[in-house]
Amino acid sequence: MTYLDSDLLRGFLAVAETGSMTDGAARIFRTQSAVSLQIKRLETLLDQPVFERHGRGVNLTATGETLLPIAREITARLDNTLANLSAKDISGRLCFGIPDDHGRDHLAQIIGEFTRAHPGIELDVTCDLSTGFPEALRAGKLDLAVYEVAQPKPTDEVLMRDQTFWMCSKFHDLTNCDPMPVALFDRDCWWRDAALEALTKIGKPYRVIYSSQSVGGVIAAIEAGSAVGLLGHSSLTPKLRTLGPKDGFLEMPVSHLVLGIAKQDVTAACSGLADAIRRAFSTSN
Repeated sequence: MTYLDSDLLRGFLAVAETGSMTDGAARIFRTQSAVSLQIKRLETLLDQPVFERHGRGVNLTATGETLLPIAREITARLDNTLANLSAKDISGRLCFGIPDDHGRDHLAQIIGEFTRAHPGIELDVTCDLSTGFPEALRAGKLDLAVYEVAQPKPTDEVLMRDQTFWMCSKFHDLTNCDPMPVALFDRDCWWRDAALEALTKIGKPYRVIYSSQSVGGVIAAIEAGSAVGLLGHSSLTPKLRTLGPKDGFLEMPVSHLVLGIAKQDVTAACSGLADAIRRAFSTSN
């Protein structure tokens, strides 16, 4: 009798969610050849491909798209069942950091999935500007963190790529103001440096009228028609419009959202939270 092995589904999920055999193998601590063999076995079992290969990685086929939500549900159910049956007495505390703008979209799913599987673990969640998260991980103040970087390292686990844009209110045109009023993130954020460098390059006179550690705060200033600012595409609202070369602005960099884990030797609860985070972001991509 032929059947779908959950191990094959986990290999498939790792590749599907990272977009490459190499990154997928690293996620589940297997060699690339072992994961490639898993995918071949899966495709042989289904008698059709689940991925289309290309130079930079892989894309899902129609069959892969159909299998993806099923694989997520099955593996999540298995993980939750194991946790509920074998780890009911596990207790403790995990400290987790997530940027406030992404916390708004993903936190409910992460907390819901994790607490069902690990009811004895207390979650201490910090929603804030993520510039201080890497240092907090190194200092042991956070166990896991999702944070933004301009250029990920080869060892970074990238959860999401968010193209940044200059944005303004749909109802107020401030681009011809001299100087142009600008809303920026706090001084510790690399987005601020990128924004000011871009304005200097195009010779655009500007005046910083508003600074905030909160994405919501910057969005509010732009939506109010008080300023122009730099935001990720994920923060685009119906009241905002993007500005590009046709408006006299440069194309801006991509922000990479990465997952950091403080310790190499992670607990089952920490691993479970990391998986819940990955699933939450992969669902929205």
